[in-house]
Amino acid sequence: MYYFPLQPPYFLLLVGFLAALTSGLALSGTLKVIVQKWSSERTETTKPRSALKQLVVPFIGITGGVCLFLSSGLEIFGFPSLLALGVGLPVSLLTCLLIWLQLGSMLTFAERRGMQSLDLDSFS
Repeated sequence: MYYFPLQPPYFLLLVGFLAALTSGLALSGTLKVIVQKWSSERTETTKPRSALKQLVVPFIGITGGVCLFLSSGLEIFGFPSLLALGVGLPVSLLTCLLIWLQLGSMLTFAERRGMQSLDLDSFS
């Protein structure tokens, strides 16, 4: 027997997508402000860890939106609700955790060596 939901969660899919999108725009704006502050001040008092504290709330919004989007999408494609959440939650949390760790290391690298060290086009 196939499982077909009576009312697929299209609304939750849209809410998750919009939450991740708006939180991503907030994260982008916050990152731009942090980098502009680094380039204008260039003091040793600003630490990358303090910059990461400013990024926590938008990143949690992205994580929640991605989790809701992924779980709703799996449920639309026929997964039962509990199984869709059981697959969507660990996948999205693990992915977002790895991205958070990479973002922290990139901010630390950019703080130590400057933004010019991240220019990958100059290597070719």
